[in-house]
Amino acid sequence: MTTEELRLNVEKALEEIRPFLQSDGGDITLLSIEDNEVKVQLEGACTSCSVNQMTLKSGVEMTIKKYAPQIERVINVA
Repeated sequence: MTTEELRLNVEKALEEIRPFLQSDGGDITLLSIEDNEVKVQLEGACTSCSVNQMTLKSGVEMTIKKYAPQIERVINVA
């Protein structure tokens, strides 16, 4: 998978999960993809949510890995 294909697949994953985040007043932005690691920024209500790490791992990371299995980790950059 090329770098561009990887980025498009990660963006597709974020588009799939974005409505769930937005329904709770939050959002997510892709910052970078380096060394099989995706850096994102949780926004809005997600920044102060007490379960945002669970959302990041169980929701965002799992969805990204469905589209791009080579991704090893997703990190929120505050």
